[in-house]
Formats: sequence, C-alpha cells, structure tokens
Amino acid sequence: MAMDKAQLKNRIVSEMEAFGANSNGQHSWVERMAQAIANAVVDEIQTNATAEVSGGSSAGSWPVT
Repeated sequence: MAMDKAQLKNRIVSEMEAFGANSNGQHSWVERMAQAIANAVVDEIQTNATAEVSGGSSAGSWPVT
C-alpha cells in the first residue's frame, strides 16, 4: 500500500478533533499542523524504512516506498 500524505493528514485532523481540537476558524492551526506531521511521517518512512526478508530469492533488506 502506498503512503498518502493527504489521507494521513485527514486522519490526524480527525484524531485531533476527537480530542477536542477545532479545525474551523481563521486562527486554527489544526489543518496546517496535521499536514506538517503527515509530510514528516511519510517522508521519514519513505527515506529510512526497510523491510527485512529472511529467506527465498528476495532475501535481504529492501526499502519501503
């Protein structure tokens, strides 16, 4: 499954709203903060995550994209 920054952002906003945050209003930072978090998480995983395959013809360490 490919990582989707927009989907992750929407999930973060929903979770923040469940804890009482308000994403509406001129001064709300919820949407921008959620986008920043989603961008950082997806970029970090795509840059540094690896999957270890212990056997078979695909044995080795493979990047997660």
